[in-house]
Amino acid sequence: MQDRDELKTVVIREATPKDTEGMLEIFNYYIENSFAAYLDTPAGPEFFHISHGELNKTEHSPFYVMEENNRVVGIGILRPYFPFRNFQHTGTVSYFILPEYTRKGLGTMLLDALCQDAKKKNMRSLLANVSSKNQASLNFHLKNGFVECGRFKDVGTKFGEYFDIVWLQKFLEENA
Repeated sequence: MQDRDELKTVVIREATPKDTEGMLEIFNYYIENSFAAYLDTPAGPEFFHISHGELNKTEHSPFYVMEENNRVVGIGILRPYFPFRNFQHTGTVSYFILPEYTRKGLGTMLLDALCQDAKKKNMRSLLANVSSKNQASLNFHLKNGFVECGRFKDVGTKFGEYFDIVWLQKFLEENA
């Protein structure tokens, strides 16, 4: 397990089109091997809208990558909950980290960066939706200040099993 000094080599930055392959490696791993990504078939470059300079055109939804030694090891996004002005104080977060980099503090680093970005956008709270079959992610969110605020039962299927979507919410301290 890496210690905190080793994590200093990890950089969080906005993604660019050159990161597409690394982002797909991470996301498609979770599509094919877990309930963390809801899709049941691999995604292509268009999923991230990063071909032909489309990445980061919206002010509110930049993709972020975590990079170590020129390798993308994690991805994250902060989006508005709804694209309406009267919902601008609530965002949603999503993140995925290569399995060999999990349980090393990187998820917390990425969540902290997304929380800081949310505060700059005057967001008051963040939402995350997680498959009920993804206990590691549920535990991560609860450990990091989220609370369950809703559940849609048996709304998705993957690998021949039904799963719930669990909604979690975190109020940002300075804005709560």
